[in-house]
Amino acid sequence: MSKVIPVTSPHHFTQLLSSSRIVIADCWAEWCGPCKAIAPVYEQLATQLSRPGQITFAKIDTEAQKDIARTYNITALPTFLIFKAGREVKRVRGADPKGLNEAVKQLATEAGKADEMGEASGSGSGGAGSWTGAPAPRGYEDVTGSVDLLGLDFLNLGAETSDKRVLFEGGKPSSLGMKGKAKEGSKKDWVESDTDEQLMLFVPFQATVKLHSIHITTFIPASSEGDDDDEDEAPMRPKSLKLYTNRPHVVGFDEADDTPCTQEITLKPSDWDMKTGTAKVELRFVKFQNISSLVIFVVDGEGEGEKTRIDRLRFFGETGEKRAMGKLEKVGDE
Repeated sequence: MSKVIPVTSPHHFTQLLSSSRIVIADCWAEWCGPCKAIAPVYEQLATQLSRPGQITFAKIDTEAQKDIARTYNITALPTFLIFKAGREVKRVRGADPKGLNEAVKQLATEAGKADEMGEASGSGSGGAGSWTGAPAPRGYEDVTGSVDLLGLDFLNLGAETSDKRVLFEGGKPSSLGMKGKAKEGSKKDWVESDTDEQLMLFVPFQATVKLHSIHITTFIPASSEGDDDDEDEAPMRPKSLKLYTNRPHVVGFDEADDTPCTQEITLKPSDWDMKTGTAKVELRFVKFQNISSLVIFVVDGEGEGEKTRIDRLRFFGETGEKRAMGKLEKVGDE
């Protein structure tokens, strides 16, 4: 019996990404000759390395799942997408058995070492094993793993910013210990606003959740004496937030002015942990029951800069029932 899982919808793919530490996805098409040529190699890897909740092999028919192909900008077939903790870490283009073998087996080896060290698998919806910048509230779990990554929709996102899914990455921010800057040769693993300080973040969930609090992590680059490399003004931490619940889609900036929000928050400098760059936002729990989506409107930032930056978002609360497929399934950028 084949160990490869055919992806049936964007929602199904999101479930796979949140339920397995490592996911390898073969993007193919029926008419693609090279796809069929390398298929036996992929099947063999799946047979050898598949492990429930740890390493999952999937196939995405790009003709049937055009939304997924568009979301991940699949322009050549076959393309193999490799994910770790829900985030794409590598892709192999073309029928390249050697490249595919090396990439997959390297991650499988890392997963084996992690098990030996006793690291949590991260396969549960609570996001076990994820980095957090502050202790979880007592009696509540990390429900960030319930975020529907394919349904994310952000407004005023900077053109040079990282993939928006990075906000929910389980790993430690790369700029931690780097004075808020990316490691040399590494991509930025945070998001910044574009034309001004405002950001609008639409975050759908795979299951209804009860939200107790949000942890927001932002690292502001520390200026070094005599450092003239960065001519841009340093970005700001979020200051004023408006939260909207159970919206079917992202709220426009003009629409937000006329739409009552569920809660308004003003973050003070003292709210931020200077070591981890994290602020804990406590919610009015009674107003955040049975949440299927959350819109976070960053109204302004702390300071005089022109851009706002966010490195990580973590949600804490309780998970509920899986929502019906087809709802809140907006995929890709307009």
